[in-house]
Amino acid sequence: MMLTDLHKGETAVVIRLAIEQETLKQRLLHLGVKEGKMVQLKAAMPFGGPVMVEVDGQTIGLRRKEASSIEVK
Repeated sequence: MMLTDLHKGETAVVIRLAIEQETLKQRLLHLGVKEGKMVQLKAAMPFGGPVMVEVDGQTIGLRRKEASSIEVK
């Protein structure tokens, strides 16, 4: 399941970052989005807009394309 498959308020554990851009992957790792971390979907904007996720108490806005590349369970 991908991060964008979650519903508002659901929590999941990150399994894998399938992001091709190494700079973006490094940025997410620095923000705390890495394998084994709990993430919660706070909001998903309509019409393919960004999603807001909470990791370690901080809220991060991600493009839907990048969020759909983060595998969770």
